[in-house]
Amino acid sequence: MFSFRRFKAVCKKECLHIMRDPPSLIQTLLLPAVLLLLYGYALNFDLTHVPFAVYNRDQTLETRQLLDYFAHSRYFHLVGQVNDYDTIKRLFWRGKIHLALVIPYGFSAHLKKGNPLPLQAIIDGTDANVGNTILTYVKAVVAQYNDDLMKEQFMRLGHSQAELPLKAELRIWFNEEMESRNFIIPGLIVVIITMVGATLTALTIVKEAEWGSLERVMSTPVEKIELILGKLTPYFFLGLIDLLIIMGVGSFLFHVPMRGNPLLLIFLSVLFLIGVLFMGLWISVVAKTQMQANQMAILLTFLPALLLSGFVFPIHNMPKVLQIIAYLLPATYFVIITKGVYLKGLGLKALWPETLVLLAFAIFFFSLVIRKFEKRLK
Repeated sequence: MFSFRRFKAVCKKECLHIMRDPPSLIQTLLLPAVLLLLYGYALNFDLTHVPFAVYNRDQTLETRQLLDYFAHSRYFHLVGQVNDYDTIKRLFWRGKIHLALVIPYGFSAHLKKGNPLPLQAIIDGTDANVGNTILTYVKAVVAQYNDDLMKEQFMRLGHSQAELPLKAELRIWFNEEMESRNFIIPGLIVVIITMVGATLTALTIVKEAEWGSLERVMSTPVEKIELILGKLTPYFFLGLIDLLIIMGVGSFLFHVPMRGNPLLLIFLSVLFLIGVLFMGLWISVVAKTQMQANQMAILLTFLPALLLSGFVFPIHNMPKVLQIIAYLLPATYFVIITKGVYLKGLGLKALWPETLVLLAFAIFFFSLVIRKFEKRLK
């Protein structure tokens, strides 16, 4: 029968283990803030002031007007003008520019006749994501230039309404400023809780087994459920403190909007944390050594949560095999929850499928821990 007194004794014993290792305790409490600062400031997908050079072979008023569209855009920064392709190559090699525009001879003459003429844009494709972003920016600036040019031609022809037949009216929902930190911070909640919860508990049982103290503990009248819950409870409160630190830093330092109910986010985070703690304890029971437990925790929890959960890379862009793996991860559903509560203001009515997945995840690993505990103690 469950005894609160024995459960309390196991909790106290585990707390003493934690307090006897101050560096690990400080690391656990400071890690969320450090990761938030690093990711919040360093991991930024907002690309502005892209350095570019121009090889202008026409040197006319029309070409200078075209360059003004690029130079006055917040997305581009004009480094200077060059006189040959060799200079463009050297600038690319040194990393001085990421874009080069080449305006051909006869640009203005063709423009006045209404003949299409290509504008050559050379993009540094070393980083495919940055290259694709620059390509999108170039197309947007050229489209704006074409739009204004056509309106000017309509006006010259005497049309009072110089409007194109179709005009896109853009509205951005949920992240109106298109700030990277607004979706990075909610995703970091998933990564940090996974890392802290799994890596810490992954060492609890295997550490005592290596020290030889596990047999002494099991020789006492303590029940399996009392031992499991007693060992996990201190780490549960550490994970909860980390969660509050993340939410506080995200709101007050990075000003990430919280459009949903923060209590709902805490409740669902607790559900995810419980599942992660049970998974870490299962790793601790299965592993033979502390090094093996630490490696398993990183491979099975931290890396999948970072790379496959949709936190950084869109799942629909992954190969089919990785998509299947991604949708088997509870972190994938928790990413949906955090971004949904933070940015979309979703409630439990919209997030109940993901909540059921987290609940099933926690129950599944709880049952695994119980079963593996019984086998290990035989």
